[in-house]
Order: sequence, then C-alpha cells, then structure tokens
Amino acid sequence: QARLLESGGGLVQPGSSLRLSCVASGLTFSGYVAGWFRQGPGAEREFVAAITHSGLATYYGDSVKGRFTTSRDNARNTVFLQMNSLKPEDTAVYVCAAMLGGNAMSANDYQYWGQGTQVTVSS
Repeated sequence: QARLLESGGGLVQPGSSLRLSCVASGLTFSGYVAGWFRQGPGAEREFVAAITHSGLATYYGDSVKGRFTTSRDNARNTVFLQMNSLKPEDTAVYVCAAMLGGNAMSANDYQYWGQGTQVTVSS
C-alpha cells in the first residue's frame, strides 16, 4: 500500500528551525508532486509548500515564503521541509501529500496523504 510518513516535528522556541521529512513507500516518489499542508488550532487546512516531480519547481504559501524551503531526494523516496525563523503562528500539524499531477496548491488534487507531524512553536 502507498504510504507517506512524516517525521521531524517537535516543540521549539520562536526563531528556531526544524526540518521535516516525508518518506514514501509503496510508490515511486519521482512520479509525484509532493506537497505540504498544515492545520493549526482553530484554522482551516493551509497550503504550505510543494515541489514538482524532479524538483524543477517549488511553490510556497504566502505565510511561509522566504522562511521555508522544500526539497526532495527521489533516490530515497523522501521530501523535506526546512522551516526557519519559526513563529508561534506556524504551530500546526504538518501533513505531507502526493499527487500524480494537477494544481500543486490544491489539496483536492492530491491522492495520498500522511498522518501528520506536530510542530509547536512556543516560548
């Protein structure tokens, strides 16, 4: 079965950094656009970042642009989300998703979803 498994979340102070990983199994990740979404307390699901099949293009939500970077290592079926200058408002469950193709910013276009990893930014 196709699965996505996120890791790397945790509790950090404002201004700190975290790197999330998403490892895919049961699929060849190079055939998929990989996206990151998040949902914070009292908030709707929000697009965070996406990266195209070979990493040629990346996309970012306005709230994280300039602070977050997504990358991928297709040989290891892994995508990453490097999060810098974290703010309390970044607190959320971060979820990795994969799609064969479509609008990289549209959650509805993704076929596979991970369980999520909690990121908490607090002093």
